[in-house]
Amino acid sequence: MKKKRAVAEDTAEMIPTDSSDEEDGNGAPVKAKKGKREESAEEELVYHPVKLSRSDLYRPPTAEELNQLKETESLFHCSLLKMQMEELLKEVRLSERRKQQIDSFVQKVTMLLQTVPESAEVEVSDLSWLSDAVKVPFLLVPSITKGKFHMAPPASIDLIGSYPLGTCTKPHIVVDLAVTIPAEILHPKDILNQRYPRKRALYLAGLAQHLISSSDIGTTRYSCLHGNRLRPVLLLTASGKDTASFTLRVHACPPPGFFKPNRFHPQRNNIRTEWYTGMQTSLTERSEPPTPHYNSTILGDLLPRAHLQFLSAVSSQCSAFSDGVALLKVWLRQRELDQGTGGFNGFLASMLLSYLLMTHRISNTMTAYQLLRNSLNFLASTDLTVNGISLAKDPDSTAPSLSEFHSAFQVVFIDPSGHLNMCADMTACTYKQLQHEASVSMQFWDDPTVDGFHSLLMTPKPMIRTSDHVFQLCELAKLQSSCKKLNLLSELMDHSGNYVHTALPFILSLLQQGLGQRIHLLTHSLSPDPEWSVESDAPKHKAQPPLSFGLLLRPDLAVSVLERGPPADSPKAAEFRQLWGPRSELRRFQDGAITEAVLWEGESMCQKQLVPKQIVTHLLQLHADIPESCVRYVGAMVDDVIKTGSEVPSTGEEESLKVVQSYDDLSRKLWGLEGLPLSITAVQGAHPALRYTQVFPPVPLKLDYSFFDRKKDSKALVPKEEKPCPVYITPITVICHMEGSGKWPHNSTAIRHIRAAFHIRLGELLQKNHNYTYRPCPKHLDVFKDGFVFRIHVAYHREPQVLRESVNAEGLLVVRDNEEAQALEMSTIHKPLLTSTLHGLQQQYPCFGATCRLAKRWLGAQLFSDDLTEDTSDLLVASLFLQPSPFTPPGSPQAGFLRFLHLLSSFDWRNNPLVVNLNNQLTAADYTEIKNDFMASRESLPVMFIATPKDKKLSLWTKRAPSVQMLQRVVMVASESLKVLEQQLMDSSQVQDVRVVMRPPLDAYDVLIHLNPKQVPLLSQAVDPPTVTYSRGIMPGSAHSSGGALPVVDYNPVSLYLAELREAFGDLALFFCDPYGGTVIAVVWKPKAFIPAPFKTSHVSARSVQVTGDEANTVPNVEAILEDFQVIGKGLVKSVEARTEKWSF
Repeated sequence: MKKKRAVAEDTAEMIPTDSSDEEDGNGAPVKAKKGKREESAEEELVYHPVKLSRSDLYRPPTAEELNQLKETESLFHCSLLKMQMEELLKEVRLSERRKQQIDSFVQKVTMLLQTVPESAEVEVSDLSWLSDAVKVPFLLVPSITKGKFHMAPPASIDLIGSYPLGTCTKPHIVVDLAVTIPAEILHPKDILNQRYPRKRALYLAGLAQHLISSSDIGTTRYSCLHGNRLRPVLLLTASGKDTASFTLRVHACPPPGFFKPNRFHPQRNNIRTEWYTGMQTSLTERSEPPTPHYNSTILGDLLPRAHLQFLSAVSSQCSAFSDGVALLKVWLRQRELDQGTGGFNGFLASMLLSYLLMTHRISNTMTAYQLLRNSLNFLASTDLTVNGISLAKDPDSTAPSLSEFHSAFQVVFIDPSGHLNMCADMTACTYKQLQHEASVSMQFWDDPTVDGFHSLLMTPKPMIRTSDHVFQLCELAKLQSSCKKLNLLSELMDHSGNYVHTALPFILSLLQQGLGQRIHLLTHSLSPDPEWSVESDAPKHKAQPPLSFGLLLRPDLAVSVLERGPPADSPKAAEFRQLWGPRSELRRFQDGAITEAVLWEGESMCQKQLVPKQIVTHLLQLHADIPESCVRYVGAMVDDVIKTGSEVPSTGEEESLKVVQSYDDLSRKLWGLEGLPLSITAVQGAHPALRYTQVFPPVPLKLDYSFFDRKKDSKALVPKEEKPCPVYITPITVICHMEGSGKWPHNSTAIRHIRAAFHIRLGELLQKNHNYTYRPCPKHLDVFKDGFVFRIHVAYHREPQVLRESVNAEGLLVVRDNEEAQALEMSTIHKPLLTSTLHGLQQQYPCFGATCRLAKRWLGAQLFSDDLTEDTSDLLVASLFLQPSPFTPPGSPQAGFLRFLHLLSSFDWRNNPLVVNLNNQLTAADYTEIKNDFMASRESLPVMFIATPKDKKLSLWTKRAPSVQMLQRVVMVASESLKVLEQQLMDSSQVQDVRVVMRPPLDAYDVLIHLNPKQVPLLSQAVDPPTVTYSRGIMPGSAHSSGGALPVVDYNPVSLYLAELREAFGDLALFFCDPYGGTVIAVVWKPKAFIPAPFKTSHVSARSVQVTGDEANTVPNVEAILEDFQVIGKGLVKSVEARTEKWSF
């Protein structure tokens, strides 16, 4: 028996106990007893074995446990997702300790509020009773209104909102306290002309005056509930160290039932035009314009207690209600939808779940996971802008109908009373965004190849990263003139003078109409709740951040320069002309039709990408009186770093297309060659320019022969010594596969000779048939065509196998893998395949190539291009398009680049492989296999592991680099670049210079080798190109399609110098340089190289001998090495700057 008990105790669970969360039998928190050792280490976690009896240990599972097991199996891709959600809920729930702090503070504030002193009755406009230290949190426009006011203690004080309901979550803990204004202060007619909202604001000012003197209160500030200026609130924090952990929000409310709900019908008027404008009018009450937003604001103050009772009753029936709301809140928070004016806040999330429970779309027994899933499914499939929903079971006869609500508001969701539209402030665009986000979430939720938890709840989606183009309205005061131009006086009265919220829905519908089919979605930022000191006046309406708008583009339609309208004789033609104004003109098309049309400017792709900008600025100027200077468009700011061309700026699309067309022509001509001993089986491109991802694609060159010396024997052009380094000519790699045959030798040397012969023969045939200048070499054939140089490599499919075979001393055939065979396979098989696959991806997503170019320009500028090669970078970008969750595929290069930086900085490279599902060839089983193989052999795999359908186990593209240290640096710099760039793009107050993220921090390097700009051939591609330009031996004008002398190809002194440095000093230092016009080579010494080593005659290169006693050691001779840097780079190196004394340890 003893033995069995010992087993039971050994197998008992080990349960961690934390002092804050351990509970006694009654559910109350208890302190774990601490020993002496534990007291010294407060944070240490202590494990106590749970003692189970034998019967407990072997008892069968309960029905609840069986249910949990079944649910995990059927609902989740894996039990991991369930555990992740449970862990997240633990993170966002309030701890018992925090709840005690909140309860204690609420109690103190309640006692203080009950002692508010009474004051004498005065006119509402008389503020003499209020001290100068406290201001009224209200914009008193118009300044005069009727009514009497005096201060008195509250009639009652109650907790309302999420805290008493149990749905309050971290990190922003806000606890709501409702203070009831005594009935004698109010009058039943106070709903007219802002009387009640003003009395409410005065009452809050009186409370603030009483509270600021208390030592229990840390800070006292004003804010507005959901940004509504008619509903000011008082924000209180506790004094002491927990000041910032939670905020108490004090609301002033009328006594329940004080105003009759039917007075707030959305078609009734409660603000008289005569009072608001100060001018005599002949309007009767019936003919006054309705004030639905004003009415719903006051009605919202009447109902918070009733809403709390309703939600408490619903949540008590569903055990997972609070967890479901918490998950929905996290989902909304990550998408920036829950805070600000007209957002889908936590209150609406609770009401939505209540609606789904009431209508039996979800059941009371569902888990939090199922509640979230069903909520998102409902949002994705239900359009509340067309078919509103109501929580009112049996509303009274005076309650408005759904159609009456729809006529007054854009989004309709009715509360349980049947009188209040809880989505009164929400615009249709915000709801469409909510719908879009829900449907995107549902699409990837069930995809087993996507990390659903991370995409759903852990990835933030700021507007600048989510939208393809973003623009801002900077001077919000200009919206006053928009209201005049759009004739919105009655709407302005309804919004109590808030011209920003008045004009916004009209501007949105105007833009939606103008952009039409070009966009999937138009979104806008939600104005944040203003906060200000109780000693300051309420901020003006314009005192808020610029309004930001996001466009999710349809890439194929967004770049169209022609807006084709209806036929000239159609009744819709007048409407089209009214929308576009003077830009609309009659045009005749090739099909003979004469229609209204608008033509926008744009020749190159980068200009066409900004057609939406032209539309936005034109419509805002024409219809809303907003000048172009007030519109800050940040759709393509980052693209400047890859722009070329002075007359017509281009980001490389047109140049890449020319290269591809020239290659296609060459390919056809190679296929058509006759007179070769073996036929050609395949011609494949293997160069980034042929997949549209070369940072600066090759351009056709017309050479200036006077710049070069000409060799008579070989028709070659050689640069003159006294001239600057000539233009760099990129060789465009093409692989030409020859058919297999018994004639091919089985010896690697003989195969090379045959290949060289093929290069000569191909060149002769191309010259004879097409007059192309050529230069054959043993390894390749250079062909000069259309101003480009194509470098053709002849390949034989069995050559890698021949390189692996050798005969040993016993005469046996041995097959061994080696680097030469791998390199040949990479260049003749893997690279051409990758090029053709990514070329296909560019056809599918037009901005894929430009995104790759931006990503590689950043890697080059930050000196990382040797560690993250071109192929690696292209694969990283491809993953953003093929698996974009939780986003949609990028629709602009800028959005793609920001997501590239986010991927680099946030992906867990240590524990996860990055799977790039090219051509959608991988199944869910393949993903599982890749992940399992990766985990099994993690230590032997590259630190950055990228799997593709043809490379599931080795990560060929990242085998050589980056190293652990370099990847850490890449992650750190990417994270910092993302932060700086997003601030630059969204904050108009900063100095606008997006190139700041392209300038590398050079303080981490030990030596800087400065190069002579004259000898840097790619100088014009630098991030900050110099004002001085050098002639590089080219002339303006179009290149000849054939013939002409062949210049020096692939001559870049910088890369040749770098190769020499690495060969000579690679064991002592690392060398970095920007390949796109960089004029600095940065050097980092390897610490291990500076550890003194015993003297050996074979190891004295670049080392000096130090003798101590009997020992002779060698250390690197830094002064001599620096001198060697200068000597090796004579003519190219301008100076060598030693920045640290690191070597002297």
